[in-house]
Amino acid sequence: MHPKRQVHLATEMLQRVLLLVHPADREVSAFFRENKELGAKDRAILAETTFRVLRQRLVLQHLAQSGQGPLARRLVLLAWQGSDAYLKAAVNEAEWNWLQQVRAVSLANLPERVKANMPPWLLERLQAVLGQECAAFVQAIEGSAPLDLRVNTFKAKREAVKAALEAQGFVCTPTPHSPWGLRLQGKPALNRLEVFARGDVEVQDEGSQLLALLSDAHRGEMVVDFCAGAGGKTLALGAAMRNTGRLYAFDTSGHRLAALKPRLARSGLSNVHPVQIAHERDDRIKRLAGKVDRVLVDAPCSGLGTLRRNPDLKWRQKPESVAALGALQQGILASASRLLKPGGRLVYATCSVLPEENEATVQAFLAAHSGFEALNVADELTRLKVPKASELCQDGQLRLWPQRHGTDGFFAAVLARRA
Repeated sequence: MHPKRQVHLATEMLQRVLLLVHPADREVSAFFRENKELGAKDRAILAETTFRVLRQRLVLQHLAQSGQGPLARRLVLLAWQGSDAYLKAAVNEAEWNWLQQVRAVSLANLPERVKANMPPWLLERLQAVLGQECAAFVQAIEGSAPLDLRVNTFKAKREAVKAALEAQGFVCTPTPHSPWGLRLQGKPALNRLEVFARGDVEVQDEGSQLLALLSDAHRGEMVVDFCAGAGGKTLALGAAMRNTGRLYAFDTSGHRLAALKPRLARSGLSNVHPVQIAHERDDRIKRLAGKVDRVLVDAPCSGLGTLRRNPDLKWRQKPESVAALGALQQGILASASRLLKPGGRLVYATCSVLPEENEATVQAFLAAHSGFEALNVADELTRLKVPKASELCQDGQLRLWPQRHGTDGFFAAVLARRA
């Protein structure tokens, strides 16, 4: 593709993404479907350029002020992820000279609020939680997330999958905490790998794997994944149950549950029962009240722990939307808790880093439900033979951070119904 055409398309795609109407990954996929002439290399450059703008938006906008022409084009030039030779062929002499001048600017003296590359309200909340460590968090989310795989232990062993990948020339290492995980270097086309096609592995962040592990599902139990989505944790629970018992995957989105079907077919599991529900008080849920051994509630949340993967969320979320999520999370947690039999356990989890979606939600639930108690997550993870479990926890709850643990940001509490 001609360089000028490539930069033009990158600008067009960025303009669409910056409207923030839809999630960035959805907008990028739609743009690629509309521009089928783009090859794999072209798509990679355009996508990586767009996501760099989303990660470093405030710094790039600050630097772009000195240029001329459409802002989106200036941002594309500053964030360009292709070769300089290609970029030079796409711009005029004035643009190229401006770009070299901007690249020579030291970023050290920029205001902290600009270098943070996030809206002020979010920066203030993160500083309140992390203090001086906030800078490390900001740096961590500007990088890309690693590619973590979860080995389907119903079909394969981690050591065998690792050996199979290494035989094909891939470099992978066991995840440091999850006993099911492998961290794979690079970004291979997974759907072309034999271990993926036969269902030996699924893509899943190590933190997400730990949520399923913490649920501690066993053979023959009745288990509910209350907000199953596309079913990544459902499949992990089913493998832990050794394809026995009964595992319900509830979600309000039929589209998300439909995405579970091909993954379920690859997994070899037959104990999973996807069920679309209207809301958390659906009659199909009420029928299970007091009958369930384990419930996993990966609640709808701001997603602000996944900023390495979804940097647009820091621009799309607002304080008002976070506050509205709090009420929803409380309702879901209360409804899900009614499913448990005496002695059963519930894992409440989010991929948010904000206390109002995490600790505050759990505290409010416990204050209103005297029949439940919080278990110490570090003790539970130690019992489950997770290495260095105490390093993953804070105040008896799971607290994962990208700058500390190399995972997405996750929170989890384990709540047990008193016998």
